[in-house]
Amino acid sequence: MTPLAATRSPEILPDGLPIGLIEALADGLVVPYLGPRVLALAPDYAVPATPEALVALLTARSSVPHKIRNRLTQSAQYIENFKHRKTLVGLMNEAFAATPRPSPLHTALASHGFPLIVDAWYDDAMGAALGAALGTGAWGQVQGLAQSEHFGTWTGWYDAAGKATPDPHPEWKTLLYKPIGAHAPAGNYLVSDTDYVEVLTEIDIQTPIPVEVQRMRSGRSFLFLGCRFNDQLPRAFARQIMKRSSARHWAVLPDEPTRMEARFLAEQGIERIAMPLETFVPALTGYMR
Repeated sequence: MTPLAATRSPEILPDGLPIGLIEALADGLVVPYLGPRVLALAPDYAVPATPEALVALLTARSSVPHKIRNRLTQSAQYIENFKHRKTLVGLMNEAFAATPRPSPLHTALASHGFPLIVDAWYDDAMGAALGAALGTGAWGQVQGLAQSEHFGTWTGWYDAAGKATPDPHPEWKTLLYKPIGAHAPAGNYLVSDTDYVEVLTEIDIQTPIPVEVQRMRSGRSFLFLGCRFNDQLPRAFARQIMKRSSARHWAVLPDEPTRMEARFLAEQGIERIAMPLETFVPALTGYMR
């Protein structure tokens, strides 16, 4: 036995993946939860892949005060207040207008048959991968809606062709949940301070989270990919989307977590997998074939 093998935790497989994750995957109990940084795996997809990249793009196209230029929600609010909501939505549409280029991760997730996939960024890559894998009848999506544009309506449902529908279709095998909106098909975005305040006012009682998502998360474990929790907003959304699910979850987080991230992971029962996504994804997809 090598020294490495002798010291390896019995709960970790030789490739570094937790046994519990692979068991949950085999039992159909995993919900992938994607953050913006999964786009690093699709470098030829020319859209912002971090909040920092997005705010830099927005402020390059519309001037905002220097003190908020690096703060996405505040910069978006300034543009909305002084240039109109339509200007903000137009800039967001431009930022994410590139033709989707799904990464191997998107493609693998789309082909595996997950009942629920959460994608907490505005890009269209996951939807494009689902369309390529499942066609136009076997999946659909639900997106968070801004109250400034859809007062009293928290979510919008769309079939695979992008047509609005009042409810999920029973023939859908996979539901894609975009809690902060998306570029396609209708340019729905939660991005400004006001957008988030409206949602966070209600999210503790689960009003903005679709009942179907609440049902599907029950008993399941979340696998966070490309997410950081060093800001209050991603923590708040993840916490509420995970509510009443399994007590065990995982997050691929190669960078050392901040104090608040570490606290969040511990509180939510999220086991950190300290591995780069570039290493983790091939290992994971080996168990998904």
